[in-house]
Amino acid sequence: MSIPALVAIVLLIGLAAAYMAAAKSRRLAVPAGQKMHSRPAYHGSYVFSWAVLPALAVLAVSLIATPIVISRNVAASMPNPGEVGQTVLARSMIAAIGQGLRILPDEERAAANTLPVAELRPLLQRRGVAIASATEDYMVAIAVEQNRQEDLARLVTILVVLALSVAGAVFGLSQIAVRLRARNRVEGVVKTMLVVASSVAILTTIGIVSSMLFETVDFFSRVPASSFFFGTVWDPRFSGGAGGEGQFGLIPLLAGTLYIAFVAMLVAVPIGLFAAIYMAEYANGVVRSFVKPMLEVLAGIPTIVYGFFALVTVGPFLRDLSASLNGIVTGDYASFIQGQSVLTAGLVMGIMLIPFVSSLSDDIITSVPGTLRDGSLGLGATRSETIKRVILPAALPGIVSALLLTASRAIGETMIVVLAAGVAPNLTANPFEAMTTVTVKIVNQLTGDLEFNSPQTLVAFALGLTLFAITLCLNIFALYIVRKYREQYE
Repeated sequence: MSIPALVAIVLLIGLAAAYMAAAKSRRLAVPAGQKMHSRPAYHGSYVFSWAVLPALAVLAVSLIATPIVISRNVAASMPNPGEVGQTVLARSMIAAIGQGLRILPDEERAAANTLPVAELRPLLQRRGVAIASATEDYMVAIAVEQNRQEDLARLVTILVVLALSVAGAVFGLSQIAVRLRARNRVEGVVKTMLVVASSVAILTTIGIVSSMLFETVDFFSRVPASSFFFGTVWDPRFSGGAGGEGQFGLIPLLAGTLYIAFVAMLVAVPIGLFAAIYMAEYANGVVRSFVKPMLEVLAGIPTIVYGFFALVTVGPFLRDLSASLNGIVTGDYASFIQGQSVLTAGLVMGIMLIPFVSSLSDDIITSVPGTLRDGSLGLGATRSETIKRVILPAALPGIVSALLLTASRAIGETMIVVLAAGVAPNLTANPFEAMTTVTVKIVNQLTGDLEFNSPQTLVAFALGLTLFAITLCLNIFALYIVRKYREQYE
């Protein structure tokens, strides 16, 4: 039985129990002078909770714990990893064999369980299952045992979940009474579910930080923090490269990240803010209903498309334009703007950020009370004076917060930078030259079949934690600005 089918059966049991609970509640004889504490719908929900929630909780725990336990059993039954190669690779080969054995017919599977790998491989290949040539005979027995444990665990899980669901339904039905506080208990269950749902973001953040923190500590145990935070050379040599471990200077990457984000904000902020002012204060309903969706279409375009646009169109255009201008002025048609440069990446990223600035700013400006506009216009101020002296000061905290959130989005961008600014970790103030960012180097360091046992791969976690700290500080500052300067209106 598949997991979706098991969940469907549990839900059906819960619905049937809920119907019976509601029917039983309606048949209850209410003594004179009393009344039902809860309505039949609450009684049904109460029994449904008993029939479904414990069973699904056990199912979730089983789905999480069973693979871990079976994986440890498989690892314990393997020979010395030093004799058979990497443990992870051996487990993947065993899993492939086990999956291949599962698709064989029952009459073939029993015989295939005892075959050596040399005879099993062509049998599985005829079924469309490819097995690596590095597999060994001992893996077949382990794969058979792994399949047996998985089947046993699945059967036990199904029986326990169904039994728990039926037992919960019976127990819930036995609790139905005139004065049963079913409404209070159902609301308690709903409140608990809401708390769990609201905790997902917090737990996810803790998980992200924890996953980076431990690897970052391992990295700093190998590389001094001073050489990372204050180093000006980024040259991480992988194993076998000349020059030992290499250099892991953060400053060129951080400078490129902030420089490209700054150029992008120079493009996005004026255009996006002016567009928001126009849509909120000047445009009529017809124009606004057309312009705003057209601006927000930019937010739905994948960033890789912006990267192609920068690589194929914007970069060559700026390069050819600079060559023409240089030729007119000096007679030398050499280009002083590279095809991949800070300017190219900043321009295209700024275009991508325009809908973020305009949409957020428009919502903030339109939330300013209309009485402020009417009062300013009634005192004789023009529309532009009203916007400059009344609307924008009132909306300034929200606009600043929106700009800081947009800056966080710019700092975390990757694909546009890869295609438009290159991967060279240069430290320069010339916007016409190529630079790179922290996110690009995180991708570079984690590309390929790598293990997290060297500074060259562990540095990606240090870069990620640094980037997380920067964006967190920006968000905290935005929250501080909003709370400190927010205007309260009735």
